[in-house]
Amino acid sequence: MKHLDKHPLAEALIFDLDGTLSNSLPIHVKAWKMVTAQFDCVFNEDMMAELTGRPTIDFANRVKQENQRPDLDANVMVQLKHQYFRENLDHLEPIQAVLDLVHRYHGKIPLSVGTGANKKSALTQLEKLGIIQKFDVIITAEDVKTHKPEPETFLRCAELMGIPAKKCHVYEDGELGIQAAEKAGMFVTDVKPFYSI
Repeated sequence: MKHLDKHPLAEALIFDLDGTLSNSLPIHVKAWKMVTAQFDCVFNEDMMAELTGRPTIDFANRVKQENQRPDLDANVMVQLKHQYFRENLDHLEPIQAVLDLVHRYHGKIPLSVGTGANKKSALTQLEKLGIIQKFDVIITAEDVKTHKPEPETFLRCAELMGIPAKKCHVYEDGELGIQAAEKAGMFVTDVKPFYSI
């Protein structure tokens, strides 16, 4: 059986959160469907793959655009989405192959989270998974000016861990995040093939 592991030259690990540490996609989709139903809109699930790694406001603006609803307040939609997401967190499940990696290297090398989620969502999920204490650094959408596919999120993780970017290994599920890791000059692994392991 193929196991998830770090690159032999990696001296620190950086983990995306949604879809990498937590199997939160079904909860995000459910929350967005609850929001859009409230405004008589449709949520296009295809945008999850396209925008994963981007801030929630980008999803809200896309919903407005696709439904031709300039009258909607994107910030109100974001607040509702976060509320519905938190209300459904009891259904959050870990991606075990990735969590096993966190447990294996905790205390041996620096570990961080680099996510496009907002701070409250990120901390709530990490608490729910019981792994918040495992990370030396947690960088969220609020901590950077440019988001994935730009490399700032991951470069900030490396900087705060005190490890050169080229010696960091990123674990991601989103195409934008994979691009960001590559731009940062880091090792990168797409975790999707490990979902069922």
